[in-house]
Amino acid sequence: GLHLSILHFLRVQHDLPCILQENTCLSSELHCQHRRPGRQTPARFPGVIGCIDGTHIPIIAPSVNEGDYVNRKSFHSINVQIICDATNIITNVEAKWPGSVHDSQIFRECTLSTKFGHGEFTGYLLGDRGYPCLPYLLTPYSDPEPGPQQRYNLANCRTRARVEMTIGMLKARFQCLQRLRVTPERACDIIVACVILHNIATIRGEHCPSEPNSSDPNHEHPDPPTDIQDGRAVRDTICHNHFF
Repeated sequence: GLHLSILHFLRVQHDLPCILQENTCLSSELHCQHRRPGRQTPARFPGVIGCIDGTHIPIIAPSVNEGDYVNRKSFHSINVQIICDATNIITNVEAKWPGSVHDSQIFRECTLSTKFGHGEFTGYLLGDRGYPCLPYLLTPYSDPEPGPQQRYNLANCRTRARVEMTIGMLKARFQCLQRLRVTPERACDIIVACVILHNIATIRGEHCPSEPNSSDPNHEHPDPPTDIQDGRAVRDTICHNHFF
């Protein structure tokens, strides 16, 4: 079994900043993990190098800026951005945002978004309609026409199920994530430690304690953001070329 513990990670205080920095930089692995040209995901979605989603980790009400942590379901949380690959490895985590912050804002302000915008990665992320449609972040059609657009949406949904499963596995392995009774800063450290341990367990083939539920009861999918959807031309091209 996996004998490393979260407590062990958090007791080694002088190592924790290095651990956090290493995990923040996991996004660099996306470049070497992307599929070769011509290969597709099991749902026949081409060029995908990761799936992105947010999940709310409940916390106790903090003593400072308490209102910032109340999410749209009216409980206190950290909104955590997760990106995973096809093997349930979490390749990027952003665990620092209060529950009131929208998924799209977290992605817009993260370092990974800037790197994608500068063309440092080849391929696409798949996200739900809580994200803007960008040339490198493809979302479903909001009102798909019969035929290619519906097939595109189906493939997008089936492929994105991987990140929902990964989040389920993370929470199944670490029951403390059901509600963290610590300060927000400490909660973020614990979340990142859990992600690191999840990756170690996944690489080692450790058994997941229970069958993960692909639906996340602590995360809603709010209305699409009003940002400029400048990835629609890319989405239309993929839809026409691969799902016609």
